[in-house]
Amino acid sequence: MAPTPKRPAHRRFARPLADLIGDTLDPLLAKQGFGESDIILSWDEIAGERLAAVTQPLKLQWPSRGVKRSPDAPAEPATLILRVEGAFAIEVQHLAAILCERINGRLGWRCVGKISMRQGPIDRRAKGPRRTPPPPLEAVAAAGKLSEGILDDGLREALTRLGARVLTKPMVK
Repeated sequence: MAPTPKRPAHRRFARPLADLIGDTLDPLLAKQGFGESDIILSWDEIAGERLAAVTQPLKLQWPSRGVKRSPDAPAEPATLILRVEGAFAIEVQHLAAILCERINGRLGWRCVGKISMRQGPIDRRAKGPRRTPPPPLEAVAAAGKLSEGILDDGLREALTRLGARVLTKPMVK
């Protein structure tokens, strides 16, 4: 009898999509001056919920490297260009130094030296899953009649809820 092949010692588990998306976005964001996707993906955490709702990072603009610049000189920090909704530009201007500190703290080095703003509308993201309205009472009653013979209370309630949803869906032909 031939020996059975050995299975690998480690198991591959499913990885969260957030772990994979950064590697995919990095080349695309590099065209906008972002060396990595962390500023874009973590903007809600960096800016805070209130500022993230009215701002959107557009690109990092790096200063040009002079020809006579010493190669040992430290890199000059970039300018983060933010899109800001009109009424909040003054507030963001006052908080620019704090935002720079948060970004640099997140990245671990002095990446952003100043913030430049462009006023305009922000792409709004949906806040959580959409809620479907409850089924009509007639559908709940009809589903309750269909599940009357079930003795287990939890199962009967679950099937009633499911049946009410199924009865309210239009039939697809």
